Amino acid sequence: MTEQLRLMAVHAHPDDESSKGAATMAKYVSEGVPVMVVTCTGGERGSVLNPKLQGDKYIEENIHEVRAKEMEEARQILGVQQEWLGYVDSGLPEGDPLPPLPDGCFALADVDEAAGELVKKIRAFKPQVVTTYDENGGYPHPDHIMTHKISMVAFDGAGDTEKYPEAEYGPAHQPQKLYYNQGFNKPRTIALHEAMLSRGLESPYGEWLERWKEFERKERTLTTHVPCADFFEIRDKALIAHATQIDPDGGWFRVPMEVQKEVWPTEEYELAKSLVDTSLPESDLFAGIRENA
Repeated sequence: MTEQLRLMAVHAHPDDESSKGAATMAKYVSEGVPVMVVTCTGGERGSVLNPKLQGDKYIEENIHEVRAKEMEEARQILGVQQEWLGYVDSGLPEGDPLPPLPDGCFALADVDEAAGELVKKIRAFKPQVVTTYDENGGYPHPDHIMTHKISMVAFDGAGDTEKYPEAEYGPAHQPQKLYYNQGFNKPRTIALHEAMLSRGLESPYGEWLERWKEFERKERTLTTHVPCADFFEIRDKALIAHATQIDPDGGWFRVPMEVQKEVWPTEEYELAKSLVDTSLPESDLFAGIRENA
């Protein structure tokens, strides 16, 4: 059965695949499910966030190659396949007013054209399930928002031979389910925060929760909780492989592994589109598909 199941995860930058849904992907890989990560940009404009590597001349001058190498290492750790969509990172504009986005960047691409490139990937890989970001991008980075836009168009377009003719885009294939990654959700954050405090430990989530109040962030509907605690170590190892982006001594890793596994052993998703019958809440991205495979 698992030979017939395929999962595609669409992400904006290298490292996103390891911070959003990585344990889920590793779990399905362990079950024999082929998993494909599509990375929309090369992450060329991402800042070096690991303080130990800041100021490194080689990294600054070769950031594209460095991040591609990190992606390959993370790919091997997760056991997934990975392909680039080929667009250039838009960067995260800052200031008031915000500066214009750079010419030629992903966020300024034509949505239908970029979606067509993703359609090619979908039709070639033939996933039943696609994961991506919600309309806010998970957080308002222009590349994350653009990833959402093209994923929505490509999900429908992969089965639409009139909009994306087979001669150019390959034989039609219609995925059955589309999910938004919702791993950074408020219930999880509160649960881990309170678990740390109750154990007399310093929580890394205090500021997160204050920011939630400040922005009055709308709560998402968590439809799907995938049990994947056995793969949290693989997730963290893949994330650390993105050395320019992740400080191994930083906040990402301050909650002890045993606390994570006990308090919140799942990764969460929001079912955005489904062409199959399924009962909510789910514990499997392939719910409604396995039964008919």
